[in-house]
Amino acid sequence: MVTTAHQLADLAEQRGLTVAVAESLTAGNVAAALGAAPDSAVWFRGGIVAYATEVKRRVLDVPDVPVVSEAAATAMARGVRALMDADIAVATTGAGGPDPQDGEPAGSVWFCVVSRGDARASHRRFDGDPTEVVEQSTQYAIELLLSMASERT
Repeated sequence: MVTTAHQLADLAEQRGLTVAVAESLTAGNVAAALGAAPDSAVWFRGGIVAYATEVKRRVLDVPDVPVVSEAAATAMARGVRALMDADIAVATTGAGGPDPQDGEPAGSVWFCVVSRGDARASHRRFDGDPTEVVEQSTQYAIELLLSMASERT
């Protein structure tokens, strides 16, 4: 995770990109990893941890849909990108377990990474206990940001 965050830091600085995050399932772990990366004050705009459904709706403009869904992840990513005026952003929302949520099994996670002109949602199912699901989700979210940053010129 550290290596990926460092790669993102290097790329964001080289390309003059700013980054933001909206987190539910990962509960601030993505923001913590990015904040610990080199020169984060230059490129990391910040993040929102929106764990409660009403916070997702009120702060990030998530529509009245299940919060463990592609639509919710996309709204969260777009909302935080606009709120933070960032070039790219990622959002995470899912069922960490041990119980299912919104009809999704434990370990089911929706992600969305956005730029000013593109949005890409993806779904993953991770094995393990809630701590392991959060760790895997945090890593994948940073990989999504790195991928988006790599494509931006």
